[in-house]
Amino acid sequence: MESHEKTAKIAAEPRDLVDVNLELENTKINGITRKNRQLKDLDDLFPYIGDFGWYQRMLFLLMIPYAFFFAFVYFSQIFMTVVPAEHWCFVQELQHLSVEDRRHLSIPQTSDAQYEKCLVYDVDWSKVLEGGSLTPNATWPIKKCQEKWEFNFTDVPYETIATQLSWVCDRDEYPATAQAVFFCGAIVGGLIFGWIADKFGRVPAIVGTNMAGFLAGVGTAFANSFWSFCLCRFLVGLAYDNCFVIMYIVVIEYVGPKWRTFVANMSIAVYFTFAACLLPWIALGVSDWKIYTLVTSVPLVLSIFTPCLVPESARWLIAQGRIDEALGILKKCERMNRKKIPDEIIKEFKETAEEIARAEQEIAQYSVLDLFRSPRLRRRSVLLVLLWMCVSLVFDGHVRNVGALGLDVFLTFTVATATEFPADLLLVLTLDVIGRRWLAFGSMVISGLFSFLATTVPFGLPSASLAILGRFSVNVSYNIGMQFAAELLPTVLRAQGLALIHIAGYFATILVPYIVYSATVWSSLPLLILGALGVVGGCVALMLPESLGADMPQSVRDAEDFGRGQGFWDGPWNRKVSDTKNETSQV
Repeated sequence: MESHEKTAKIAAEPRDLVDVNLELENTKINGITRKNRQLKDLDDLFPYIGDFGWYQRMLFLLMIPYAFFFAFVYFSQIFMTVVPAEHWCFVQELQHLSVEDRRHLSIPQTSDAQYEKCLVYDVDWSKVLEGGSLTPNATWPIKKCQEKWEFNFTDVPYETIATQLSWVCDRDEYPATAQAVFFCGAIVGGLIFGWIADKFGRVPAIVGTNMAGFLAGVGTAFANSFWSFCLCRFLVGLAYDNCFVIMYIVVIEYVGPKWRTFVANMSIAVYFTFAACLLPWIALGVSDWKIYTLVTSVPLVLSIFTPCLVPESARWLIAQGRIDEALGILKKCERMNRKKIPDEIIKEFKETAEEIARAEQEIAQYSVLDLFRSPRLRRRSVLLVLLWMCVSLVFDGHVRNVGALGLDVFLTFTVATATEFPADLLLVLTLDVIGRRWLAFGSMVISGLFSFLATTVPFGLPSASLAILGRFSVNVSYNIGMQFAAELLPTVLRAQGLALIHIAGYFATILVPYIVYSATVWSSLPLLILGALGVVGGCVALMLPESLGADMPQSVRDAEDFGRGQGFWDGPWNRKVSDTKNETSQV
């Protein structure tokens, strides 16, 4: 989220104007002390329109459907492609037998008395049946299954596209590949709808991204092959995560600064988490992957009402020179909150808006390459990209590894997802106490340690419990990442820098399905990889400067000087970090 910083101007004043300015400083309008030239940023207008009045509360509630859309787009594919733990070759000639007799006669067993999933006896079944015996002969030749499999639907009590199209054995990587294709769509969608949001406004982008998810989601329900499914999921990926994040940014802009932490975290902790926890039970409730796909896709069509309910971003309108439209929205906010903006403030707002618009034009002259032209900023940009890639890999890895933990996948997913709520609460309580750097380090490393420990205990409940604790820890890191980056990047490059970091995360998540798939080689391998990435990500966080309590850098020079003098062990518990930052901001 791009943030406009406050700029201070120092001007020499004639002696006879001093008394006038002192009078202005002591004048009160509507109970608020009026200061000379106090509207230096849109945030300075909130005392006159309300920080979190009825208008902002309405917007906060309007985030609910978009949080549901985001959860449906992000997680729904898991329950479309889940495969039951037990499956075996289907033998057409034996279909008249019971399931147990058919499997016992046709499927070889492993050394630990488990039925093979991909092998079948290669014999003439008509002759076997003529013999009247239903006991297999261990000396019979064996071959790979050819076309069709049978499934034990006890743990997954419905057909999925993976079971219908037999994505097992030689095709067992298909679900992972389809999920990777989804994230490829996310990369393209981030670029397309990011451009639309900047060119045509946030509201058109919200409508466009959600309608893409709706149309492609409905199309998914009619997919009848691997490639048609991949095409539809690629198009659904266009909606991830812009279907919610653009709305999230718009709402945050209209909320006063002191309420932003609450709105930002609670919208995820409550709305998104609740929607995600519902998904497995929707899948179980409808017990049909096609109906489930429609149930989680059709609601996105409600986004067509966005222009009627959601205001355009005032900051975007100002950047486009449409100041009167921005003022009209702010006056609506004023009326709903039962506030009154004085005429003097409106006049000053227009002047400030013109300055902001000119500043936006100056920012447009910079490119993302400017992040890499100076040594300290280049190093910091690379570290931020690496940190977010590690966080994205570990977070999404834990999300998609729930099916490999040896417990009921639906219940495990619900419990693991529910950890988002306490993680967000913990973040709100500790972020401004521990600081960004040490909290990112601690949560990532702890996540890694829990992942490692999960591989050392018995498979099932002990292993799953530790893995879920790893998910809880990385939830904290995930919610720190973008805020940390925004506070370290200069204003003139912040939007482009965050976009670069975000897209790098998309690229990283393409690997996640294959990390999870590595469990077919060794069941503990995914958790070991996630553990290693967690520790690496935590160490990367320690290489960044602390940003708590500091003014965010405005120019490239400010960013280059940011954090000079900070020691490795410095943090909010001593004054050195804050003092150093204040000195840096004056350079």
